[in-house]
Amino acid sequence: MRPRPGLRRLARSVPFLFVTVLAAGSALSACAGGAGTAAPAGTTASGATASPSSTGGAGSPPVIVAVTTTGALVTLNPASGVVTRKLVPAGVLGGEISVSATGMVYFARENGCSSKIEATPLSGGSAAVIASGSVPDVSPNGSKLAYADQPSLTAGCAPRTPDLVPLYHLDIRTLRSGSTVSFPMVPARQDSSLPAPISHLSWASDNDHLAASTSAVEDNEGFDLVLVDTSQARYYLTGAGTSLVPVTGKPAAQDSYLREGVFMPDGNLFVSRACCAGVPVRNISRLMWEVTTSGAFVHQVAIGYPNLDHTSLDVSAAGDWLLYLAGNALYVSAGGATPRELTSGLAAAAWG
Repeated sequence: MRPRPGLRRLARSVPFLFVTVLAAGSALSACAGGAGTAAPAGTTASGATASPSSTGGAGSPPVIVAVTTTGALVTLNPASGVVTRKLVPAGVLGGEISVSATGMVYFARENGCSSKIEATPLSGGSAAVIASGSVPDVSPNGSKLAYADQPSLTAGCAPRTPDLVPLYHLDIRTLRSGSTVSFPMVPARQDSSLPAPISHLSWASDNDHLAASTSAVEDNEGFDLVLVDTSQARYYLTGAGTSLVPVTGKPAAQDSYLREGVFMPDGNLFVSRACCAGVPVRNISRLMWEVTTSGAFVHQVAIGYPNLDHTSLDVSAAGDWLLYLAGNALYVSAGGATPRELTSGLAAAAWG
């Protein structure tokens, strides 16, 4: 993918690993299909090693927590998609929600031109304010909360400053003590003109590494997936302790982008691979893949809908259940197999 305009000096020298993703006659030939393309069975590349999460049998699915398009935080029956409990009636933002091992649900709620992160028990109860920010993700051991501290760019809320970049931070809060470490986007006085908003966060099983998905400001250029070692990094987009996950495979790896990515328990990544960036926008494919942290193809979960955004990716704690949204429809995959549409009308979802 071409570097973000104005951020060319931030490009990191990560080698691109191009791999043959499927044998001749594979399902990838369908990636240029139009609207209405089904999500076919996951396909393992010829000669590729599939992880246990891709091929093993899946146990019973955990409960699903979701945000509806009307802003309610709810729990869903994982078999039927029916709402089983309403945790918060309104005002919850889409994008990302996260559930801790102790059963606390972290979410962001509208607060004028900003947002605040709150937590409420999965079993129901009152919510408590944690911090100002958005897209919260709690670490697997439940000790740390990562979230974005960044301005709203909606009409009437955008800050009146020519340089927005210093306003973008990745924050990590130790929940027991309340202490917070902040990672700016780039060093002070870095030559840059466009921010890299954080759109999704995902902790690795080691409770130290984060996968930070960044979104585009102009057209659909600027989407990146950055791995951040929080024990070493000083910034979330560049420098020591960060690495960019390259896009590999077909079609058009150089012009394609990773719309979003989350860690799996085995250290691989579940990603939404889109083609293609540029002006005009040319979204001809949406591929749901499992890849290594070097971007190498491992397993295909589905071919998505080219005309829909595929977001809110999540992996169950055991790694045997995947979910994502295609538009506002929720798709669930058992063991990396063919996803099925469970329900619709959602703005975010996560395993509980």
